[in-house]
Amino acid sequence: MAHKPGKQYQAASKQVETRPYPIKDAVVLLKKIKFAKFDETVEVHLRLGVDPKHADQMVRGTVLMPNGLGKSKKVLVIASGDKLREAEEAGADLFGGEEMVNKIQSEGWTDFDAVIATPDMMRSVGKLGKILGPRGLMPNPKTGTVTTDVAKAIKEVKAGKVEFRVDKTGIIHAPVGKISFTDDKLVENAVALIHAVVKAKPSAAKGKYVKRATICSTMSPGVDLDMAEMGEKV
Repeated sequence: MAHKPGKQYQAASKQVETRPYPIKDAVVLLKKIKFAKFDETVEVHLRLGVDPKHADQMVRGTVLMPNGLGKSKKVLVIASGDKLREAEEAGADLFGGEEMVNKIQSEGWTDFDAVIATPDMMRSVGKLGKILGPRGLMPNPKTGTVTTDVAKAIKEVKAGKVEFRVDKTGIIHAPVGKISFTDDKLVENAVALIHAVVKAKPSAAKGKYVKRATICSTMSPGVDLDMAEMGEKV
C-alpha cells in the first residue's frame, strides 16, 4: 500500500511551484516550508546524464564543505604501529588494527561515519567490502581515505569533507548542511558540491550532464534548482 503523505507535507508541497528556483530563493523557501521539529539535514540531489553501468561514466569525488556539515563525524582509523598514535593525536574517535577488521566482520559493526585506512591494512580491510561498501564507508585512495597521511585525512573528514558517488540510477545524493544554517552558508555549501560534481564530469558523458538539480531537507518536498542561474554550462 502506498504511503500517503501527511497533511504538513502536502501543505508544504503546495507552496513549491513546479519551476526551477535560483538557489538563494530555494533555500529561503525550504526554511519557510519547514515543519519538522528537529534540525533537519539539507541535501542536494543531482540527476546526471550518465550511465553508471559503464566504468568510464562513473562520477565520484570529494568536496570540502566551506561551512562544514553541522555535526562532527565519528572517524574510525584502521592502521598499525606509529600510525595508530598519529590517529589518536589527530583526534580519531576510534582506532585499531586487525581487531577492528574482525569486529566489523564478526559483528557487522558500523557505529562510525567514516573509515580511514593505511595502505598496509588494505589487504585485511578489503574483506569488509560487503559490509562497508553499501554504506559508502569503504576506504578508497581516490577519495583520500586510504593514505599514509592519517592526520590530514582525519582533519578533512572532521571539517566536513563530503564524498559523492553516482548511484546506479544516475543520481548523486549528498548532504550540504543543516536547516538551522544561515541562508548564505547553505547556498555556499550547495554551490561547492554542484561545482565539484560538474568538475568531475567524465569525458565519456554525452549530451546534457546535469539533467535536474533539487534541494530538500529530511522531511520536506524537493525544490528544483535553476542551474543556468549558477552560470553552469551543463
